[in-house]
Amino acid sequence: MLFQGSAITVTMLENGIAELNLDLQGESVNKFNTATVNELTAALDALESCSDLKGVLATSGKGVFIVGADITEFVPLFDQGAEAAAAHLDVNNANFNRLEQLPVPVVVAINGFALGGGLEFCLACDVRIASEQARVGLPETGLGIIPGWGGTVRLPRLAGFETAVQWITSGRPAKAADAMKAGVVDGVVPADALRSAALEALQACIAGDTDINAKRQQKTGKLVADAVEIAGAVAQAQAAVQKNADHYPAPAVVVDCIAQGATLELAGALALERAGFAKVFTTDSAKALVGLFMSDQLLAKKAKGWEKQAAEKISKGAVLGAGIMGGGIAFQSALTGTPVMMKDIAQAGIDLGMNEANKLLSKRVKRGQMSEDQKAKVLSAIEPTLTYDGFDQVNMVVEAVVENPKVKHIVLKEVEGQVGESAVIASNTSTISITYLAEALDRPENFCGMHFFNPVHAMPLVEVIRGEKTSDEAVARTVAYANAMGKKAIVVKDCPGFLVNRTLFPYFAGFAGLLRDGADFQQVDRVMEQWGWPMGPAYLIDVIGIDTCIHCEDVMAEGFPDRLSKSDKSGADVMFDNNRYGQKNGVGFYTYGVDENGRPQKTVASEVYDLLAPVTAERREFDDEEIIARCMLPMATEMARCLDEGIVGTPAEADMSLVYGLGFPRFRGGVLRWADSVGMAKLAEYSERFKHLGKLYELTESQAKMAAEGSRYY
Repeated sequence: MLFQGSAITVTMLENGIAELNLDLQGESVNKFNTATVNELTAALDALESCSDLKGVLATSGKGVFIVGADITEFVPLFDQGAEAAAAHLDVNNANFNRLEQLPVPVVVAINGFALGGGLEFCLACDVRIASEQARVGLPETGLGIIPGWGGTVRLPRLAGFETAVQWITSGRPAKAADAMKAGVVDGVVPADALRSAALEALQACIAGDTDINAKRQQKTGKLVADAVEIAGAVAQAQAAVQKNADHYPAPAVVVDCIAQGATLELAGALALERAGFAKVFTTDSAKALVGLFMSDQLLAKKAKGWEKQAAEKISKGAVLGAGIMGGGIAFQSALTGTPVMMKDIAQAGIDLGMNEANKLLSKRVKRGQMSEDQKAKVLSAIEPTLTYDGFDQVNMVVEAVVENPKVKHIVLKEVEGQVGESAVIASNTSTISITYLAEALDRPENFCGMHFFNPVHAMPLVEVIRGEKTSDEAVARTVAYANAMGKKAIVVKDCPGFLVNRTLFPYFAGFAGLLRDGADFQQVDRVMEQWGWPMGPAYLIDVIGIDTCIHCEDVMAEGFPDRLSKSDKSGADVMFDNNRYGQKNGVGFYTYGVDENGRPQKTVASEVYDLLAPVTAERREFDDEEIIARCMLPMATEMARCLDEGIVGTPAEADMSLVYGLGFPRFRGGVLRWADSVGMAKLAEYSERFKHLGKLYELTESQAKMAAEGSRYY
């Protein structure tokens, strides 16, 4: 044994070969935390001092190779500044350079994910052999940062400029076969042959059959490419990333690093990469995106905790109410491996639900994501029915009938009599109190809310809502079902609007106030889209459905009359009164149709302004800051109330609910992280400025205290 640590061991095999094995104890995956980095330094010391060393085989003791750097160690660096962040990378950069410069060949056996620093380690090796199941990539731009251990230098020298830019700016991992085509790995073999193949490749290197010096020169020299060709590729890449550079600066910095480093050898190009990393690390985008990563880890940990509490696994589900939503839920359940019954009272509903599932599956077949046989298998896992026959075999029911409390009471009571006593029943309601709905049931402890977002297949979030009598077991099994469906489950307490809608409608109320005071809805949409929302408030109301929004507004006004009651007609009310329901009937704030090429098109008719005139002041321009503040402050204060009331457990869960449920701009990290970035003092200033508009703009006690003390949510 040349070296033994808690993350790395170096063992001498036969014929002068040393095996450097990465197996971080106490963790399910390998990652480059400080301990691993320090042990790699010591392991390299041992290898460099071994006089009879002929070659090194790098392997992993985990099911994956290395998933990258330990992102948790980045968080404290945000307060220490750019130089501290860059210096954090220096030790492992030196390690990878040393690995690349060992006087003997190094072959790495990539047995699973090699991401970020994991791939950068592999790139520093001489030969890369991957299993067929391996995936490699550099996902750092998804965290608002760039590769910092040579990824922008070695990858383009192996794969070429365009491939390297595409891999790094997209952040998507590549399959082993694609990595071999790109020149990033040298061989792909079945998983059970990986070790022997890697050893064989190493023996070839030792025997001189593989020119290691040429391989090293390719990675450490200048990027060999036609100057004119690379100039065109650089211009094209810069144009592609520039449109989002204000919100996501990392991809643009990647392109600059690769382009400017192309004419430099390793040391100079690495220095450029180091400077680029320092540049992006100080951005709000990096802080927000790293924060989202950490929050996502928390969600996964909490979900697994709930799943472990579930005494019974969901073996078969059922959906009540087919249609678009019911069909979407049934599709998602069947697609992810849980067979499901789909019941409706009419054949037309069944047909609609099955057509929805078939449509979604057909798209997957067309894209090459599944075969016709796989499609048929998923469809066969959905059992359409007009009766309750077989419901005694179901242990999870999702009720998705019309948003009418009387109808839901009848249906819930009915299905409770058809399922076993331990079966969990959940209502996919967006507004109706779970505690109230439970009044119809004999076993309210087995009942909760399971609020999916539309379209079900595309929106990650599921709100799991516990009523006053909901048991932990019901919550645990519902979270487990959501996990099995590939969703992000957040457990919240019952209240009007639950969590997402409760915070969304104050945002809409802020928008309504702007219209009332003379703002142009198109300007508001434009400003909020430039701020980062995928669509502005008027467009979003159209997409949700103006009739649906009016119903939700009524629920919210009844629940929170001090800040959400309406004394005057809003712009949405006017649209509703004129049968303009948004996208669902083609007219709302906007008019919806298709262009000459058959693509969806959104236009504005002058009649909308005529309809709005009686309920709005004379139209005038508002500055961007006021529009943003009047829309976002109500959302931030309402989320603060939800946190204070225990509706949601943590700021991380609060923020992730909006990211996954509404498409809140990721680069801002969520509404509470946005509040931190603006600063509580600034929010207090906005509150004072707009206090004449009512309690909608009043800070909570906790926010006022934070403003006084200079504290933050994170």
